[in-house]
Amino acid sequence: MRLDFSAFGGIIFGVVALVGGFVLEGGRAGALLQGTAAMIVFGGTIGATAVGFALEELKQVPRLFRMGLTRSNFDPVQLIEQLVRYTDIARRQSPLALEPEIAIANDPFLEKGLQLIVDNADPTFMRQMMETDIYAQSSQQKMGASIFEAAGGYAPTMGIVGTIMGLVHVLGELSGNPNQLASAIGLAFIATLYGVASANLIWLPLAGNLKNKAKHGTLMRQIALEGLLSIQQGMAPSMLRDKLMSFIRPSGGPGAGSADSAATPVEEVQVS
Repeated sequence: MRLDFSAFGGIIFGVVALVGGFVLEGGRAGALLQGTAAMIVFGGTIGATAVGFALEELKQVPRLFRMGLTRSNFDPVQLIEQLVRYTDIARRQSPLALEPEIAIANDPFLEKGLQLIVDNADPTFMRQMMETDIYAQSSQQKMGASIFEAAGGYAPTMGIVGTIMGLVHVLGELSGNPNQLASAIGLAFIATLYGVASANLIWLPLAGNLKNKAKHGTLMRQIALEGLLSIQQGMAPSMLRDKLMSFIRPSGGPGAGSADSAATPVEEVQVS
């Protein structure tokens, strides 16, 4: 796992752009810092989001944050070549010769599949078991994305609530100094800024990020599943490579497809 510079850098760039634009218009960056507005918006967003999800799901939020801001290696071509090497070993020696590869696969899904091959599992059972694993992992990642989507929906509303509360306080102090009232009105609208900005710079982008990574992960596991089943059937390395390359180049021509476009058909995995 390594830092996802596009996700982390995108959030930082967005915040800097907003604050920088405000400063260039003559504002003070410090004026955007308002603790009570942050408490209302972020506290209210967390509370409202928590209502819609189970405690066990909410416990995954820190891990989902890390997942959104880090990136695993997504290289379907490298995976295909790895599977081609496995089938070459299995054909030249025997499926049992793949046992040493289990410890160095560095992928729980591949490790499980190789173990099933070594154990001479029934192909139908193996497919059902591996597809269930794909479905469970995909569902978990989509659940994580739905948490951030829910937060992105509530945050702007909580910003409006914070602004209304601030204005209620301002209206209760109309007899005060006009300059102080103007400053208080400005602070009241900071809550709306926090709500809209957090939704569009943090929550919704992280939800989209997790959905995209779920799509990539599903594609990689689907390639691995088809490759492992073909290895079990004794398919030749060249045929296996051609078969699996169709996942990322559907029409068979160079540049005809990309990993992203090929991921769409396998995004939903049905458990048989």
